[in-house]
Amino acid sequence: MNAFLKNLIIRTILKPNKNKEFNPQALSSFELAKGYRELSIVTKRYLKDFILITVGIFSASFGFKGFLLTNHFIDGGATGISLLISAITKIPLYMLIIGINIPFIILAYHVMGKQFAVKTALAIAGLSAVLALVTFPNITNDNLLVAVFGGFFLGAGIGFAIRGGAVIDGTEVLAIFLSKKLGTTIGDIIIIINVIIFGAAAYLLGIEVALYSMITYLAASKTLDFIVEGIEEYIGVTIVSSHSEEIREMIISTMGRGVTVYSGKRGYGKRGETEEVEIIYTVVTRLELNKLNTEIEKIEPTAFVVMNSVKDTKGGMIKRRPLDH
Repeated sequence: MNAFLKNLIIRTILKPNKNKEFNPQALSSFELAKGYRELSIVTKRYLKDFILITVGIFSASFGFKGFLLTNHFIDGGATGISLLISAITKIPLYMLIIGINIPFIILAYHVMGKQFAVKTALAIAGLSAVLALVTFPNITNDNLLVAVFGGFFLGAGIGFAIRGGAVIDGTEVLAIFLSKKLGTTIGDIIIIINVIIFGAAAYLLGIEVALYSMITYLAASKTLDFIVEGIEEYIGVTIVSSHSEEIREMIISTMGRGVTVYSGKRGYGKRGETEEVEIIYTVVTRLELNKLNTEIEKIEPTAFVVMNSVKDTKGGMIKRRPLDH
């Protein structure tokens, strides 16, 4: 390990975790190796976040300049406010993107933490810079195409930025803050904000533009959900069965999935009798759910099965392809 890498590990990984008596000369080879592993993980994470946020910035910029700006369509949230003010006042969008989002960045610092706020500030600054400096062609003037594809690229941009640990639209930060203060859901707050925005658009830009802008918002929100929640929809399956060992082996060998086995009790009868039982939990994609149910029915038709949607997964065997039989 060269001196530069060693000093980098000490300054960024090891020193912050030590007390004031930290002595770099007393570090063992094991501690340095552990620090190198942590540095590699952090570096890969930051590189991945940088790529995702960069892709998000260019996608959103393309949605703005290639579709929405020339037709004065807007979206919901802070981007919608920026587009609406730009359409009315002719103030450049890149200036409004920064100005409108400054309060949300400050709020993000207090609500979400310093790291999130810094990444969000850099993402918004990057979006503003691309809007100001990069030229995109005007793709089409067809209102429906502009609404759908403008929303698609804008939603994809916001989604990629969220995947990278930042936002380029600060409305959700405000929604999180207000939901804690008012005791309402985040979704309710976002709906109220967008009703106000589209109401203003209908009054200032006309009913037709507002209606097309709602299509833009729907396209953007659906694309955002698709990007953030992943391409595949995962299903968490909990199985209570007296043939738990056979079902466990089936999931591993036939489905090619991992399982978690809990020890529990199940109750039945009028007097609430209980018996020991092994509870099986696994995660499959929606496309595999039918096959899993069929295999469970072959083993025990009366098995108790509970299925829940899972937003995303990490680790384990979920990414592995099912075995062919």
